[in-house]
Amino acid sequence: MDPAPLKIANFSFRSRLFVGTGKYLRGGEPDYELMRDALDASGCEVVTVAVRRERLYDKQGRSLLDYLDTRRYTILPNTAGCFSAEDAIRAARLGRELLEGMANPGAQWVKLEVLAEKKTLLPDPIETLRAAEVLIKEGFIVMAYSNDDPVLARRLKDAGVTSVMPLGAPIGSGLGILNPNNIRLVLEDLKDGDPAYPVIVDAGVGTASDVTVAMELGADGVLLNTGIAGAQDPVTMATAMRHAIEAGYLAYHAGRIPRKAYAAASSPMEGRIAPAR
Repeated sequence: MDPAPLKIANFSFRSRLFVGTGKYLRGGEPDYELMRDALDASGCEVVTVAVRRERLYDKQGRSLLDYLDTRRYTILPNTAGCFSAEDAIRAARLGRELLEGMANPGAQWVKLEVLAEKKTLLPDPIETLRAAEVLIKEGFIVMAYSNDDPVLARRLKDAGVTSVMPLGAPIGSGLGILNPNNIRLVLEDLKDGDPAYPVIVDAGVGTASDVTVAMELGADGVLLNTGIAGAQDPVTMATAMRHAIEAGYLAYHAGRIPRKAYAAASSPMEGRIAPAR
């Protein structure tokens, strides 16, 4: 059984795992070969790329884009590292310009990320909403990284955001899904009357079980980076993440048994034991 395709605006994907391209290091320097192999092992079809110019090239002048097969992957430009609506809007426009030059189908979409401050890297809800409103008017397909706040999620959807991306935990923390109840509330509200609306859990994933938990809550996908790139063996962890997202998706759609306070025997309690002969 294969998961149904994930539909986001005019895109359709078989994989529900979105993977970032940062933090793959060897000896303190970017290791693009390791990144390439981990992406391959993950089975993902969408990779996110920070579009600020200084992040696209290493000290040797190599571009990570040279290590991405654009026939295989759709690039999702993101506004990582932006702390105001204005900076995020500028980065989104730069990403569109860059990908239009590459004829990549991801040119019109953006993962909008506007952070409040550097210590927690939590989203700034007001600046995120401001940036989203401007980018949507400019024709962008906006996927918005947000707090796990059902009220903000509704405001973003009402503004025209194509996909709300509530955090599982702070960026790079590896803490997993800290507030599953809020994720449930976000899903319940955004999908009320609109079950196909895509909600992607983003950030804080540390290991495969975190991905499975997110999917078992009913999320449509998971976006992660550090959980793979920071693992001792990124390629093996990427493989685990691929299986985890499929397992969580199937478990959610299979329907788990209800939780009970007391034991419930799986074999009948009635009847007699036949006497020994």
